[in-house]
Amino acid sequence: MGWGKSLKVPSIQEIVRNDSKSIPERFIQEEKERPKLVSDSPEIPVIDFSLLARGDEDERRKLDLACKEWGFFQIKNHGIAKEVLDHIKTAAETFFELPIEEKNKYSMAENDIQGFGQVYVVSEEQKLDWNDMIYLKTLPVEIRNFKFWPLSCPGFKEALENYSMEIMKVAAEIYANLSVLMGLDRDGLIKLQGELKQGIRMNYYPTCSRPDLVLGMSPHSDGGALTLLLQDDQVTGLQIKHKESWVNVKPIPDSLVVNIGDAIEILSNGVYKSIEHRVITNEKKERISIAAFVNPDEHQEIGPLESMVNDELHRPRMYRKIKYIDYIRQVLTMKLQGKAHTDIVKLEIKLNLYLPILDT
Repeated sequence: MGWGKSLKVPSIQEIVRNDSKSIPERFIQEEKERPKLVSDSPEIPVIDFSLLARGDEDERRKLDLACKEWGFFQIKNHGIAKEVLDHIKTAAETFFELPIEEKNKYSMAENDIQGFGQVYVVSEEQKLDWNDMIYLKTLPVEIRNFKFWPLSCPGFKEALENYSMEIMKVAAEIYANLSVLMGLDRDGLIKLQGELKQGIRMNYYPTCSRPDLVLGMSPHSDGGALTLLLQDDQVTGLQIKHKESWVNVKPIPDSLVVNIGDAIEILSNGVYKSIEHRVITNEKKERISIAAFVNPDEHQEIGPLESMVNDELHRPRMYRKIKYIDYIRQVLTMKLQGKAHTDIVKLEIKLNLYLPILDT
């Protein structure tokens, strides 16, 4: 069995190239799902990675609070050279500039999520997102399948290899700090999850004549452990759900946006949140983003850490244990629909058993 499969859909980039004014019916979202204007958004937390890597306790507390209250944060001073960032952005741009006939040579295979295409398209009736993407497994090196890599693009392979290694160093340091915050040694989470896997998805969001009618990507949480996103410095597109409102994630040049995935939410027993997010489109400028997903070894079991379960503090076990490959396969059989994925492993909790008894 593979990881999952998705129905083939037309390239939205080609649709826009041929007719930049019309919006095909299948891309027009239902009224309640359409993006509304967001103004005066609060800023998501910003973490100074250089301080975090030096063991600064104040910065680690900021990380703890960001994961509990936001599920998202931006990191500055992450140590990845600007040249590496520029090269991966150029690699993505070069791929999406290829003729569609060339891009189709790297199309997803049956029962696979690697390659050029779409994921989470499970029916002919569902609404489609306004984006094209290519997803590649990058680490460890033995899981790479070069038939999906556009090696005809000069410098693509080198740019992706360099970026994937650098981004994994950043992810490992965040993992180490989360381990300490969850009552483990610095290498605790990695030991529990086996050899971490990485996949990188390059997203292309074309311009849209009616951005109020479509979504670049529907609301969802990420099924992995951590996501590290390199945004377009010039165009705001990512929005996250915070206190029932959509909040813009405004780009900070050369920074990374990090978010907690479902696997960390489950391991932390719901203390750290994998938050719904979506992407809106832009009428005047296309947008490219590059997301690196860090996932547990697929054969490892995930479930709440004992250190994160405490009945006396009214923190009962909220999730059952599940092998990660079984979890992600179920996720990939569903369309993007908010937090529906984590419902797969949520336990039914009789909350009244954990309410404090009041004197009468």
